[in-house]
Amino acid sequence: MGLFKRNPFGHILYVKKWLIRILGALSHRRFRGFNELKIEGSKIIKDLPDTNVLFISNHQTYFADVVAMFHVFNASLSGREDTIKNVGYLWNPKLNVYYVAAKETMRSGILPKILAYVGSISIERTWRSKGEDINRQVKMSDITAIKTALDDGWVITFPQGTTTPFKPIRKGTAHIIKQYKPVVVPIVIDGFRRSFDKKGLRVKKKNVFQSIEIKAPLKIDYENESIAEIVEKLEYAIEQHSSFLKVIPLKEIEEQEALNKKRLQWFEEY
Repeated sequence: MGLFKRNPFGHILYVKKWLIRILGALSHRRFRGFNELKIEGSKIIKDLPDTNVLFISNHQTYFADVVAMFHVFNASLSGREDTIKNVGYLWNPKLNVYYVAAKETMRSGILPKILAYVGSISIERTWRSKGEDINRQVKMSDITAIKTALDDGWVITFPQGTTTPFKPIRKGTAHIIKQYKPVVVPIVIDGFRRSFDKKGLRVKKKNVFQSIEIKAPLKIDYENESIAEIVEKLEYAIEQHSSFLKVIPLKEIEEQEALNKKRLQWFEEY
């Protein structure tokens, strides 16, 4: 790799590699120290094509979700299965991984700007800006940027466009899937909202059970399935369909918390 070789967005790959190494080393203990991250299905990562892969996920924090995925992806590609043990996998990270994020979020400080250089596809949200609901046209340059990223590698997107659970899936994601026909890989995360602040930069609670599940690629009929059908399929895949929303009895919550404590003890012993 040439010292000044750039990706399609003009980012110098050598600089990006070192940013991933440094940020990965600094964040590793957040997933294997303060809190443990249970991983399922990471073996799927190794069998994916090098380009035109779209990861869809529910969203709980601005940055911790993506950082965890970078760890899991690179650990899996280096031969680890369902573990991020030994941070050495970051020495040769996958450099063509991108994630979709709101432009205003990625411009909100020095650290977000650094994280943007690592792989953000910064877009203007059409439904919300500066904490207020809006309604504006999709910018074609944003769609083009996502297509460019898919052509170059993998893209992570959060189709609900918010960290609030059970919000509707944005139809724009379904349009992108139907038009560009990527391999669509669902990811379901949990525990990040309890362990991190909303931005995902500060650990607010320790000994929280965090999990990330990578599911098999979705089977989509790109030609014949409607936008509505694809949207519903995405909702079920990332477990954000209204059928998942239910009132959980107190006894069930207590049983789940007890089970999580046992899981944490198992991880510590492991």
